[in-house]
Amino acid sequence: MAKEKIVLAYSGGLDTSIIIPWLLEHYDCEVIAMAADVGQGEELDPLNEKAIRTGASKIFIEDLKKEFVTDYIFPTLKAGAVYEGKYLLGTSFARPLIAKRMVEIAKREGATAVAHGATGKGNDQVRFELTVKALAPELKIIAPWRTWDIRSREEEIDYAIGHGIPIPVTKKDNYSMDRNLWHLSHEGQDLEDPANEPMYAKMLKLMKSPEFAPDEPTYVEVEFEKGIPVRVDGKVTGPVEIVAYLNKVAGKNGVGIVDLVENRLVGMKSRGVYETPGGTVLYAAHRELEQLCLDRDTLHYKEQVALRFAELVYYGQWFHPLREALSAFVDETQKTVTGKVRLKLYKGNCMPAGSTSPYSLYSEALSTFGKDEVYNQGDATGFINLYGLPMKVVSNMKKKNGLL
Repeated sequence: MAKEKIVLAYSGGLDTSIIIPWLLEHYDCEVIAMAADVGQGEELDPLNEKAIRTGASKIFIEDLKKEFVTDYIFPTLKAGAVYEGKYLLGTSFARPLIAKRMVEIAKREGATAVAHGATGKGNDQVRFELTVKALAPELKIIAPWRTWDIRSREEEIDYAIGHGIPIPVTKKDNYSMDRNLWHLSHEGQDLEDPANEPMYAKMLKLMKSPEFAPDEPTYVEVEFEKGIPVRVDGKVTGPVEIVAYLNKVAGKNGVGIVDLVENRLVGMKSRGVYETPGGTVLYAAHRELEQLCLDRDTLHYKEQVALRFAELVYYGQWFHPLREALSAFVDETQKTVTGKVRLKLYKGNCMPAGSTSPYSLYSEALSTFGKDEVYNQGDATGFINLYGLPMKVVSNMKKKNGLL
């Protein structure tokens, strides 16, 4: 009988480096590695040789950067979705894209199972597996962290050394990191104690710590069409190019550090440091343009939608019907979110420096503190009387019953 084929979501990091030989030890199988290029840069260079040398029958390295930005990052940006007020969801929306391509390869290669290196404590296991259930429920899912005897990253390192597997970390330099075009996350080691200040000088890879940023501010201009960034500084176009360019500019100015104790889906709190330089600029610019172009009720209701949208993304429910429905609502709100936003970047700060739009709802004639001929201030008396009538009725009732 032919061996079972298992497609492994492979990053070449500590977890997936040891999973290939572990699968071969415990299953009568052929392991097909699938690495997604979502902007990790040089991390991908050694993967081809490494995967084959550690036992994979073949490896697919898939360039998903453009799809990542256009189909996952920009829809989330348009929604204004931020998890728990800080996290710009960099790992969260990369996982369903990776799992989607893993499923496509599994079908093409005739595999019966897929595997991943997410731990039983984290969110990524949910993100990978919900995507598989949504797109290919017939596939078996193998999650080694939930079944093997290894219980720590230190034991993983020992396993790797014992099997002659090269790994990108040591027991002294052992942050758990996830990098893509949008962000770089850091967890573990000294960060596990929320009382510890992050060692930014040692940790940061995409950016400078604010105190080492230039002493002069940098200005950037972001142009949007229907809520989507289309040009930066009048010259940079293309979705991948825009994010990469802003990563460099914002990173140089120390913009985009998030230190967050977050609530994982599985119920525990975890502490992470995220570098999201370009994303921080794009979120700030998009928000400024919406303030200019959206009416009050739509803007305020969209803020509620953004909270739910962020939860769906964080919880791994990208392919859930509700996420798709909320995206349809968001797209409707973005029809007039077109214009330019200028931002000032200075030592970790990202400050608005002017915005314009042909769909601006701002009227200087209405808002001016000077003399105007378009607004009768006396009209406010009747408005306040009617708007405050329910409160007045309640107050009269309280006085009548001695409650006031």
